[in-house]
Amino acid sequence: MKKTFTIASTLLLSMSLFGCSNTTNTSPEHPSEQASEKPKEPQEAGQSDKKLVTNIVEEFGKKLQMVSLLAPKKELKKNMTEQYGGLVAKPLLEKWINNPEGAPGRQTSSPWPERIEILSVEKATDASYKVKGEIIEITSVEKEKGGFAAKQPIDLTVKKRNNDWLITDVTLGEYAADGIQYKNTDYGFEISLPESWMDYQILTDKWEGMSPQSGKVIETGPLLPIRHPQWTKQNPRQDIPVMVFTHEQWDAMQEEKFHIGAAPMNPKELGRNADYVFALPARYNFAFPTGYEEVEKILNSEAFKVIEEK
Repeated sequence: MKKTFTIASTLLLSMSLFGCSNTTNTSPEHPSEQASEKPKEPQEAGQSDKKLVTNIVEEFGKKLQMVSLLAPKKELKKNMTEQYGGLVAKPLLEKWINNPEGAPGRQTSSPWPERIEILSVEKATDASYKVKGEIIEITSVEKEKGGFAAKQPIDLTVKKRNNDWLITDVTLGEYAADGIQYKNTDYGFEISLPESWMDYQILTDKWEGMSPQSGKVIETGPLLPIRHPQWTKQNPRQDIPVMVFTHEQWDAMQEEKFHIGAAPMNPKELGRNADYVFALPARYNFAFPTGYEEVEKILNSEAFKVIEEK
């Protein structure tokens, strides 16, 4: 009996010294190896989702320059599917393919969209975020020196679908130039220009109106081309030509009392004030010189404004 007791005592002492036990220690200081990983707190999960949404919008912004909105429909569909797929929900993608005029992407050769600069990311529901940002457009000048040629506001909705975050809605704001303005107080108009037009030139020329009967010049008026600073004789760029008419001259032209040039159409009105009518020459960009797309975009963005008080 004494020998048996001694062996038992020795075994108990060994188990105590080496931490052996037939019971599981579940104290906070010694968590069980069987315990599951602690789930993420709601705040941590929200921050993770917000980061994913931010990454998706930034990645989408990098793809914009890869999609030419002026491409034939077959090519547009291919490019949109390849570039926007996985970032944009299919219903929105199909809508853009059928109506590219309302889609974000590359509209001209220069400037082009370089990125989306995110201004805010706000949680709307547990499975959706609202993102506000600006599409930053650049030309070769900004690519080399920094800055931007233009900005366009963009609002996006990003929703979680089957564990994937996708862009489900996009609203584009009005094109905005970077604050360069040419103001003509002699006739009463102004035009906003992209930053790449810094150091532009204003030329002085005149338009001539010919009699349909004799072919002789019977009317003239100011023609003010605004010239891009990178224009050269070797590589001429598209001017922004502004024609100035009195109201009497404009009405006479509409009544076909004279015509301007050989084009079978009259100049296109840009705006008017109490004294003058401003217009673009018909087919002013018929030769498609460098930068003609940029000029079209500027003029289609309501950059030209009339000043009533000169």
